[in-house]
Amino acid sequence: MFFAKTYAAVCGLATLSSAHMILSSPKPFGGVSQSPLLEDGSNFPCQMTAGGSYQSQGSTTMAKGSSQELAFIGQAVHGGGSCQVSITYDTAPTKNSVWKVIHSIQGGCPAKNQAGNMGNSASAADPFTYQFQIPDNVPTGNATIAWTWLNRIGNREYYMNCAPISITGASGDKSNFDALPDMLVANIPALTTCTTQGLEGSDYKYPNPGSSVDNFNMVPLVSLNGDCGKVATGGSASSSGSESSQPSTSAAPVQSPTTSAAKDSPTLPGGVFITVSAGSGTSSQAVQPTQATPATQVTPTTFASVAKTSPVGTSTAAASASASATSGSTGSSGSTGSSSGAQTPGSVCSPEGLWNCVGGTSFQQCGSGFWSPVMALAAGMECTPGQSTTFSMKATNGKVRRRLTRFSS
Repeated sequence: MFFAKTYAAVCGLATLSSAHMILSSPKPFGGVSQSPLLEDGSNFPCQMTAGGSYQSQGSTTMAKGSSQELAFIGQAVHGGGSCQVSITYDTAPTKNSVWKVIHSIQGGCPAKNQAGNMGNSASAADPFTYQFQIPDNVPTGNATIAWTWLNRIGNREYYMNCAPISITGASGDKSNFDALPDMLVANIPALTTCTTQGLEGSDYKYPNPGSSVDNFNMVPLVSLNGDCGKVATGGSASSSGSESSQPSTSAAPVQSPTTSAAKDSPTLPGGVFITVSAGSGTSSQAVQPTQATPATQVTPTTFASVAKTSPVGTSTAAASASASATSGSTGSSGSTGSSSGAQTPGSVCSPEGLWNCVGGTSFQQCGSGFWSPVMALAAGMECTPGQSTTFSMKATNGKVRRRLTRFSS
């Protein structure tokens, strides 16, 4: 996307990182890396190559019907994406193993409301955690659980980490396990034609997410390309209240980390990302969003907080600028708001590449027909409030001026 290519130039400060994300809870098999699966499918499933062996670090006991935590390590969250939690009763899974989905997260996984990466640390804990439930009617016994992830921003990839578990409780019927949806596999050309190609910047809708679904999408959900398996024929229940294309909201506050998240560049090889600090335009005053997660308060110490009122809410800087804007005017994007104020992230906009300087200290851009989140300029820089097909900024002392034009892709 053009926005991913120009973000670093706007913020003016960049570092590189090749780290991705890794599962921390449930405790994964040993030897798991933070890299995506290979396109040739040679390390599918679970990053296991031919001739390799699974290294158990201890099995996690999970009672049927219990709620369990999904947690991660790393900051290269690629703007979030969509994830699934699946199980197989094979304790050393192979390419022939049958994986069944027990929970789907559409958008906002493994991080919510992020424009790109949260930083460049491979060892920092992801402040976002998620909950899933072990079905109460499946068989008991030793099993393997998998977390799979389709990243929103960056190279078109498929991530998979696995962990050994033991499911306890009263015996269940195997037919209940068989009736669950198949785990979706995408972006591995050797195994499937299902892909997220051409969909970068979107939040992905699974064709058959199952009956346990959370929707944390920043923008309307889109279907995947290619043959992605059987599509659900009926409406699925959703733990976040709805499986529609609109972001879900419910009264379970979780504090979000800052949008000092970085935008990653798909043009860099090997999944390397450009990470940019948000600068002084970010407010340190937090406003808790309403999201469908357990009421677990997360307060990351390495980031300033940004006000989020919903998955499509605006930052504190944007809200301040919008409040001072003239009431009732409409920007050229067609979305409600002053031409000098913030546009709602995820709302429809045009023309492609249009810039919006918010309050002189932050900005957003129209990409793929939707407004991006509002992001702060680098410290000491300012722009001229309003919308334009070119983007000019200067140092606050007036001595330096940079000018960006609209990028097509």
